Amino acid sequence: MYARPSDLDEALGLLAEGGARVMAGATDIFPAVGERPLQGSYVDVSNIPSLRGVRVDQECVRIGAAATWTEIANANLPGAFDALKTAAREIGAVQIQNRGTIGGNLCNASPAADGVPPLLILEAEVELASKRGVRRLPLGAFITGNRRTALSGDEILTSVVIATPAPTARSAFLKLGARRYLVISIAMVAALLDIDDGRVREARIAVGACSATAERIGAAERRLIGAPARPGLGHAIEAQDLAALSPIDDLRASAPYRREAALTLVRRAIEACLLGQAGGAL
Repeated sequence: MYARPSDLDEALGLLAEGGARVMAGATDIFPAVGERPLQGSYVDVSNIPSLRGVRVDQECVRIGAAATWTEIANANLPGAFDALKTAAREIGAVQIQNRGTIGGNLCNASPAADGVPPLLILEAEVELASKRGVRRLPLGAFITGNRRTALSGDEILTSVVIATPAPTARSAFLKLGARRYLVISIAMVAALLDIDDGRVREARIAVGACSATAERIGAAERRLIGAPARPGLGHAIEAQDLAALSPIDDLRASAPYRREAALTLVRRAIEACLLGQAGGAL
């Protein structure tokens, strides 16, 4: 069964019957099956207007789960969202950015999902809807492991909600891969600094592709609070601050290399925030 409903209530009704999966851009689903025919039942939510778009008001920024990476990259968002917009431009090729969705990236829950670290530093929450009602979870509680989430079989991730950040906050995103474009990250970092009167008032740092899920680095964040916001600040971060990471050895990199790369990226991302640079792939 393949269904492409035009409203959320219809989609939720189909999921309530059981056995169907949600798809949007399908940029993860089709590569996963390769040359085999697609099996099973799917509810395609890409035609539901309420799941699209990026809306900004005084209280929050609401990104529809079916918003594409191109929409996000082109959205008029505060400086704190620079890391997310940079990540949006680094996900696959332009064709993938035009089809792939933020909701799909989160529900796929890859440890190397580029969208997750920038959303963690924005302290994003996700809204989940079903016939039973609507609930909201912090992103860190939604992604529970490698390819695992708290999403129930009858639920749809409808939107990503971020409290409007301070206008003085700036962020940066950096990813390291084996090549410049079209690459799965070896390590990636998102950082946010809010600077007041020449000192760091708030710091948030998240590292991806170095654990089963992307992780906020609380030790590094605490080290920066109150520090003078001047060049070289990144070197305040030490290897021990990243001790909670649990990188793996695989074809792309060894665990020790990932750990060292993550430290370098954290330091560079902090410097990029100070300079007002959004970052990118290395």
